[in-house]
Amino acid sequence: MNWLLVIAGAVVGAPLRYLTDRAVQTRHDTLFPWGTFTINVIGSLILGLLTGAIAAGAASSRMQLLIGTGFCGALTTYSTFSYETLRLAEDGARFFALANVVASVVAGLGAAFAGAALAQAVWG
Repeated sequence: MNWLLVIAGAVVGAPLRYLTDRAVQTRHDTLFPWGTFTINVIGSLILGLLTGAIAAGAASSRMQLLIGTGFCGALTTYSTFSYETLRLAEDGARFFALANVVASVVAGLGAAFAGAALAQAVWG
């Protein structure tokens, strides 16, 4: 029945990704894909927090399936990040393409580490 936890998380994560992406992107009149960037950083923070909570014994493997695999798996999107970066490069916006790659990796890793550190501070 673990698959039900993954599905339940995905049922919330996928629509939230779409709604958040649209809400963020409509507020920014730029080529940079702020919606996808924001979603991926938030997902990285949540996954880092969850990982830290699991390491501290404050969350179970069932929470990992529900939130980590289901929710974060459906919320975040590497394929859209890749597509948008490629589209920027092909459209001649190479600076934005490079900025998207660098900022996404740095901010995503930073958010994951921040989430893990926060979990350690709270539950460690």
